[in-house]
Amino acid sequence: MATTWIVLGLGNPGAQYEKTRHNIGQLVIDELVTRRSEKLRAHKANARVAESWVRPGGDRFVLAKPNTFMNVSGGPAAALAAFYGVTPDHVIVVHDELDIPFDTIKLKVGGGHGGHNGVRDVAKALGTPDFPRVRVGIGRPPGRMDAADWVLDPFGTTERSALPSLVADAADAVEELIEDGLVSAQQRHHAPR
Repeated sequence: MATTWIVLGLGNPGAQYEKTRHNIGQLVIDELVTRRSEKLRAHKANARVAESWVRPGGDRFVLAKPNTFMNVSGGPAAALAAFYGVTPDHVIVVHDELDIPFDTIKLKVGGGHGGHNGVRDVAKALGTPDFPRVRVGIGRPPGRMDAADWVLDPFGTTERSALPSLVADAADAVEELIEDGLVSAQQRHHAPR
């Protein structure tokens, strides 16, 4: 029997945030939706969703972008989990990660939030930090730039050239996590490029 997964791409709503570092989780959702020729639609969980499969006959997944700001992503995460009857271990959160260099992907289950308010809110709303995460590296800000300003800035010129490949790799990581499990996906994506 097919299992249902929720893949939640964190970010902020609005055109002014679309191409910022903080919205890379939502860019990954866009990539997964495009691969399947789907369209996001409004959902009562205060999110936009597309339902699909990793591959025909395989596990079903719900690709979701909360309509809320990053720091209050937990409400839509919990509402989607309740609606689809999914436990936290089947809610994959895709988010930006300051502590990982740009153009790097790391996967894990559980652990702390590392100061990421979106992850913190999802953990609080789900009642546990034990959910899978696809962490997409955006790196630390240069010099003395504030981290809050860095994550809300658009990607730089050099980053923009590598961004399509990074987003595609993160989408691959989501698919592999569902199809092959955490360890297999980690072995592929944690290796140096």
